[in-house]
Amino acid sequence: MFLNCHSYHSLRYGTLSVKELVSKAHALGIKQLVLTDINTVTGIYEFKKTCEDCGIKPIVGIEIRKEGQLLYIAIAKEFSGIGEVNAMITEYHCNGKDILASAPEFNQVFVIYPLEKMPETLKENEFIGIREEELTLLIRPEYRRMISKMVVFQPVTFSTRKEYNLHRILRAIDKNTLLTKLSENDICKKSEYLKPEKKILEAFQEYPEMIKNTEHILNSCHFEFTFGTVRNKQHYTRSRDGDLKFLSRLAYLGLKKRYGPDHEEARQRVEKELKVIHELNFSAYFLITWDIIRYSNKIGLMHVGRGSGANSIVSYCLGITDICPLELDLYFERFLNLNRKSPPDFDIDWSWQDRDTILQYIFDKYGKEHVAFCGTNVEFKYRSIFREIGKAFGLPKDELDELATKSVETHELNSVVTLVHTYGKLLEKFPNQRSMHSCGILISEEPITYYTALEMPPKGFPIVQFDMYTAEEIGLEKFDILSQRGLGTINDTVKLIKEVRGVEVDIRDTALSKDESAANRHLAEGNTIGCFYIESPAMRGLLRRLQCDNYRTLVAASSIIRPGVAQSGMMREYIFRHNHPDQFTYFHEIFKEHLGETYGIMVYQEDVIKIAQYYGGLSLADGDILRRAMSGKGRALSQLQKVKDNFLESCRKKGHPETLSAEVYRQIESFAGYSFCKAHSASYAIESYQSLYLKVYYPLEFMVSVINNQGGFYRTEVYIHEAKMSGATIQTPCVNTSEYQTSLKGKDIYLGLMLLQGLESRIAHEIVEERRNNGEYKSLEDFIRRIAVGIEAVQTLIFIGAFRFTQQPKNELLVEARMILTHFKPENRGLLLIDEPVQEYKLPQLKREHFEDAFDEIEILGFPVSCSPFDLLTTSYRGSVFVKNLLSFHKKQVKMMAYLISRKHVPTKKGTMYFGTWIDVNGHYFDTAHFPDSLQKYPFQGGGCYLLLGIVEVDFHFPTVTVTKMAKMPFIPDPRYAYDKEKQYDVHRQIREDISMTFRKPYPQTHEIGLPRHKMPNS
Repeated sequence: MFLNCHSYHSLRYGTLSVKELVSKAHALGIKQLVLTDINTVTGIYEFKKTCEDCGIKPIVGIEIRKEGQLLYIAIAKEFSGIGEVNAMITEYHCNGKDILASAPEFNQVFVIYPLEKMPETLKENEFIGIREEELTLLIRPEYRRMISKMVVFQPVTFSTRKEYNLHRILRAIDKNTLLTKLSENDICKKSEYLKPEKKILEAFQEYPEMIKNTEHILNSCHFEFTFGTVRNKQHYTRSRDGDLKFLSRLAYLGLKKRYGPDHEEARQRVEKELKVIHELNFSAYFLITWDIIRYSNKIGLMHVGRGSGANSIVSYCLGITDICPLELDLYFERFLNLNRKSPPDFDIDWSWQDRDTILQYIFDKYGKEHVAFCGTNVEFKYRSIFREIGKAFGLPKDELDELATKSVETHELNSVVTLVHTYGKLLEKFPNQRSMHSCGILISEEPITYYTALEMPPKGFPIVQFDMYTAEEIGLEKFDILSQRGLGTINDTVKLIKEVRGVEVDIRDTALSKDESAANRHLAEGNTIGCFYIESPAMRGLLRRLQCDNYRTLVAASSIIRPGVAQSGMMREYIFRHNHPDQFTYFHEIFKEHLGETYGIMVYQEDVIKIAQYYGGLSLADGDILRRAMSGKGRALSQLQKVKDNFLESCRKKGHPETLSAEVYRQIESFAGYSFCKAHSASYAIESYQSLYLKVYYPLEFMVSVINNQGGFYRTEVYIHEAKMSGATIQTPCVNTSEYQTSLKGKDIYLGLMLLQGLESRIAHEIVEERRNNGEYKSLEDFIRRIAVGIEAVQTLIFIGAFRFTQQPKNELLVEARMILTHFKPENRGLLLIDEPVQEYKLPQLKREHFEDAFDEIEILGFPVSCSPFDLLTTSYRGSVFVKNLLSFHKKQVKMMAYLISRKHVPTKKGTMYFGTWIDVNGHYFDTAHFPDSLQKYPFQGGGCYLLLGIVEVDFHFPTVTVTKMAKMPFIPDPRYAYDKEKQYDVHRQIREDISMTFRKPYPQTHEIGLPRHKMPNS
């Protein structure tokens, strides 16, 4: 009897998850249920599985609404009916085609109109839904004659009184209004809940035709769908055999190019992989990926193929990846094996500037009917929950801010705030809106509307209405088309080198920096600021602890920094064994033989497969099942126990002692979920090396590109500091020299106009465009004549020194600007037929203090350029110890003056601790640790310079200062406000530091790890 059920996928309307809806129906003994969410099919596949688990017949449809008004319910007779409705909604969302009040001609769909929207005539498949409370209206002749086309209409939106209130809150949030201002049309009826079918039948007993019509619909509808069938595009050519033939040809051509004509090991590996790829029917997946890469190469874009795809020699030969799996002993089975039923997963990166070009190619080549982005459900988050619910209850803005920004424990409770808490708890995990998956693209064999309606988010590419996990379940595997700023930096650096030096760098040659001594030296010293993946304080510290001076060690470092490896203590143990290879023995010979490269420590996901195979006696494919069981989403404890029992049983059969096998399993379990596969680490390492090579040999070009790609881990100021340390002279923006982005002229780096806070992007672009078209600006007046600009923007440009070519002091320019703009008529701009001579103004001489420019720069850029932050201190003291001497102060107290770069928040049992990164007066970086007891007395007080007192701890070549005391040191007052004491310290607050947070525990120390360093008994 329930033809119109809503789940919470009816966004900001329904209050029940799919599981709750089905569970409550099951408890009432309901045997047939129809899910009809508003304009979406997000939940239908979960609904089918959940219903069948409970013995309920699942039927699906869509409630069609336009501008919030219910038009009709569309219920699919069979699966193709869903496709019909999907196509209609897609046309509405993506192509602007209107949804009409009456349903179109459907072939496999029943349509139910609410009574108030009853059309004059009904088609055979169309009915009118009658609510229990509407039965009294049937005495009217115009309704009575239609009884033969009526059905029982019992919508479901909530299940309890509290959920009804939650529904009202959701509607208020959706309407952006107060609860008290909701109208009856904005909310559902109070009768929209599940009730025993017996009660419904009793209410409609006088209208057996309605009951019969309802049962007819329920009995006529079937939701037949097979999970586990691959629904991606099936063939790249016209057939499966054609795909294999073409893929084989490409693979063998690539084999010759990569390995030469006589590499037997590589040939055998290609042969073996092709056989598995064909058997699993994945040739098309490889070929589509190859096709995208081919197009990318053709138009001169750079890509990185990473992830487990780099375990495949076929992908290497096709040019999808640049990692040789033979060189690094990478297992194909980690990527693809006969036990895997879903397609493999290629992760391909492009520059963030180029990705849209690639996406457009995919949509054009494979057809918009077959291509869409994965969707993702954006849930209500802590801040949005309190802010939105509080707004619905009418709380003022300051109270909303307090609720949203402070922890629950600190909220001042009253009756309204208590209600906000109560309903806020219910809203946790509720979807709030649908958005685009960051990178997942689906390419289907059948039109994609067979499975889902499409929506068009602001980014301009259509999305499906479900997430990647549902896509995977129904057989639509994603292609990951990713973007990153690191590749943009590399691309731009190569272009800039050619532009300013005339040198062509073939950065795609991955051998370029793998064994380059200067790059290796920078790597070992942690001199990697700006370099992809290896610039964070934690990574630079790791590189120094390892004295990492080669590609293979960098590959390992890229994985051991990951949470699983680091948290299990294996990172710490790896550092020890790397530095002291003579102070441990392998606790079993198999670990020496197969993990010798990583000192017997599992560092990569492949290591789990190796140990499962060689120690546990499992096949490579079963080893991958073990790895996936631990790292997959939603790991069930029962499944893990089964995996563990199988592994230990296999070890027993091999004759291994139980204590040894238990220790091996403990190590597998402790890190498998959060480590990289080796191929992924290798891909990262290559890109890290490419950026490092450019930093070492072309430092100014590299740092300019980092700045223009909007940096990485740090703020722009840090990259400008790096450029200074590399010999650059930093110039503030100039209207006659600067571009929109930062530019390089000899050793001078001109900061881009885009960096100026308060200058509109439109004006910044216009300044450059006008100069290119009509020549340099001759004066301030000439500039104002040519650029549509107001006094605020002119002041910003004057204060930053953008008119210094005039040789006039800033004070004079400010007076002149006001005089010009007072008399200037904007309508005359650009209409002057002749160049009138610039008027000259006799202005009084105005004095400027020495550091006024620095404070202008802080206000407009966020940091000083014309001097160092240390120059602005009131004290001349610069510390008694400098970074260059720290290694010789192990276990000794030091006093240092330092400028704060970044700090990282880490929670501990005893309270918050921080790790800081600083520079000394010489511009060199160092790190600090701040424990809770120290922070209580000596907390951080924002960006600036601090005097630090602490003990130096040298840990494997890497010094850290454990701070016992610190004090923020005062800067001089702002000389621009010498006569306004209240404003003398305002701009100081704009000096900032980078702050990052982690909720993981600090890495364990050696005594906490418990990893055996010696051979175990009976092993």
